[in-house]
Amino acid sequence: MATIKLKKGFDLPLEGQVAADAQPVKVAVPSTVAIVPDDFTGITPRMDVHAGDTVQAGQVLYHDKNHESVKVTSPVSGVVKEVRRGERRKILAVIIEPNGEQRVTFDTKRNPLELLLESGLWVMLRQRPYDVVPNPDVRPRDIVVTAFDSAPLARRLYKLDAEQARRAEVAVKALSGMTDGKVYIGVAPDQDINVNGAEVNVFDGPHPAGNAGVQLANIKPVNKGETVWTLSLDTLLRIGGLLTTGTVDYRTTVAITGPLCGEPRVADAVIGTPIADLLGDVDTNSRIISGNVLTGVQVSAEEWLRAPYSQLTVIAEIADRDEFMGWAALKPSRYSIYRLFTTWLAGKRNKPVALDARIKGGERAIVRLDEYDNMLPMDIYAEFLIKAIIARDIEKMEQLGVYEIAPEDFALAEYADTSKLELQRIVREGLDYLRAEME
Repeated sequence: MATIKLKKGFDLPLEGQVAADAQPVKVAVPSTVAIVPDDFTGITPRMDVHAGDTVQAGQVLYHDKNHESVKVTSPVSGVVKEVRRGERRKILAVIIEPNGEQRVTFDTKRNPLELLLESGLWVMLRQRPYDVVPNPDVRPRDIVVTAFDSAPLARRLYKLDAEQARRAEVAVKALSGMTDGKVYIGVAPDQDINVNGAEVNVFDGPHPAGNAGVQLANIKPVNKGETVWTLSLDTLLRIGGLLTTGTVDYRTTVAITGPLCGEPRVADAVIGTPIADLLGDVDTNSRIISGNVLTGVQVSAEEWLRAPYSQLTVIAEIADRDEFMGWAALKPSRYSIYRLFTTWLAGKRNKPVALDARIKGGERAIVRLDEYDNMLPMDIYAEFLIKAIIARDIEKMEQLGVYEIAPEDFALAEYADTSKLELQRIVREGLDYLRAEME
């Protein structure tokens, strides 16, 4: 193993961490399960089922309009209750009422790539450039697996058991046949994970060390004309399970975290489980986030656990509270990642704090303070790249490394940004614009 030390970044110390040895509590089959198309960036859905249809776990719900072989499948067997639509008939969610244990069994002797497409696991992968579901017609230069999540309060798998190790090896062997390069696995220093057939690299540093883009940038950056696939360890294990058993495991281990989550705990649930089934009663002054506080999606208790996430975070909303003197009030309890308040004098800068959802400031012009660069361990000029994206200057974007980034890479910089810019939204819109122009 090679060890790559990263100095840039920051570990946000948030209250509500799940104990490392916490055992998952199994959640009963919910009354409804939902798949949200917005979770699979780059896909234009075309429905294969309608309200009232009966489906099995693993059966196709919809496919991509532009690549019909790219499919999204049902996580449970049951009846399609509703295909919820929004403005201009955009599909917001496919809601299913679970009923029974029927599931589709796939032929494990088929070509692995075709098997991933048919089973729906394909949409769990992402590609650089553009951070979208991969184009199945393009062979990747390399494949990167992130074995840990360094985001605030994220839970970590420290070691694979015998069955998980076998499935990971089967998956790596299959993925190796889909690329002319290597399969890389990025692990944290405290993880005992090594998979035959893959090149394992240890990333020692603060968040965003667990991001696929950061790991890729420190191994072999993506250049114009190159394509790299990225996936999580959970997805790798699901692929191994599919190739071994012929079925897809749609269950996920969810870390329920945050200052207002009650007791931090772990739940064993199906992808798309209702938030209310996972959280129970929550404070009315709470913001529920499917995912972590930096990159997650705000949801209500009536919505569902979004497919890409294995974490729920609950923090205080406090939308309208006015404070005397605002940021200038030198309260001992006030927190900042910079040495602006007295907190760091008392040695509390890295102790868990109960942060809330307030932005505490308005949007303003970008000031060159190297804030973005200090939070992003990649060899790019982040501030200049953001300006090029805003200006829609494609040539400058390419020169500054736009092909190797994703919105999540700028999440920590967005938190630290004194300009209060929505950096992840800016990057997402820039990547979508670039993709439309180049393809």
